Amino acid sequence: MDLHLKGISKHYPGVAALDGVDLDIASGELVALLGPSGSGKTTLLRVIAGLLHPDAGTLHFGETDATSMRLRQRNVGFVFQQYALFRHMTVAENIAFGLRSRPRSQRPPKVEIAKRVEELLALIQLPELGTRYPDQLSGGQKQRVALARALAIKPNVLLLDEPFGALDTKVRVELRRWLRRLHERTGQTTLFVTHDQEEALELADRVVVMRDGGIEQVASVEDIHRAPASPFVFEFIGRANRIEGQVHDGVFRMAGQSLALPMEGDYTGAAILMTRPHELAIVNEGDGFAAKVVDLFRRADRITVELECAGQPRTMELDLGDAQQAQVPRVGDVVRVRPMRAAVYPDAR
Repeated sequence: MDLHLKGISKHYPGVAALDGVDLDIASGELVALLGPSGSGKTTLLRVIAGLLHPDAGTLHFGETDATSMRLRQRNVGFVFQQYALFRHMTVAENIAFGLRSRPRSQRPPKVEIAKRVEELLALIQLPELGTRYPDQLSGGQKQRVALARALAIKPNVLLLDEPFGALDTKVRVELRRWLRRLHERTGQTTLFVTHDQEEALELADRVVVMRDGGIEQVASVEDIHRAPASPFVFEFIGRANRIEGQVHDGVFRMAGQSLALPMEGDYTGAAILMTRPHELAIVNEGDGFAAKVVDLFRRADRITVELECAGQPRTMELDLGDAQQAQVPRVGDVVRVRPMRAAVYPDAR
């Protein structure tokens, strides 16, 4: 089932939780809604589910206008962060709940419900746990059962709200890889909310980056990495350095420094250069910029050098890999640094 959202808005006193959101999702896609707290991602998910009604805009499931439909009419599967399983019901009873609670005229026969539960227990790789209760399960098992319950009704769309947020790191990594394989088997149109960029980039076919109730960028995982649409996206999807300067005659010049880098395009004015810590290099000569080493952080696979630079309001980070660790500077040293790869954006402040 494909989704089409047009001009979706939701306002609260003094706050635009959603502000004219347009989004198209193809049938069978796995899409991540990524953004910081308060960006509108959970509000958007709840509007799609029918838990909230938008103040403006339209929502279509395929060719059907679902804007005014109630939750039950939309036939969506919803999975919450805290599982929301019924503690007094067995695993099998939890999975069957959505089918058994349908109106009598739409309720499948008991034999069909039992068969569906059996199929789903096999699908989530918990075939022997149907008679257990939620309190007898691990966190990862509970979340699998919550997914099975959402899938039991054969939903038009599967919606996941921070589905792995309550799990520890190891279980979270295992479960999201399991979910990716599950999606490849079922082809279920799926949206999931997360603030974890690693989770979004590992799981999703496309990523929707949200900010202040709007969409900052919609792109494939590859394009989000290769061409972030703004400094906000660049910073949100990974560690980043922000360098302020000016662009004139196709050249970016760093504030307070001699660094000059040729740029594409015809923009002129205040600009921001963005680069990753591993894309900065210490150079012996050339037109790099001077920076003072203020700290060193040793990690298993790299050493991160924290730099302070005249004319820049923020410190920067430079990563040295194993091959470069013979050249590690000391705190207090002044080094020359140059971006090996960077993106330049107009300064919209």
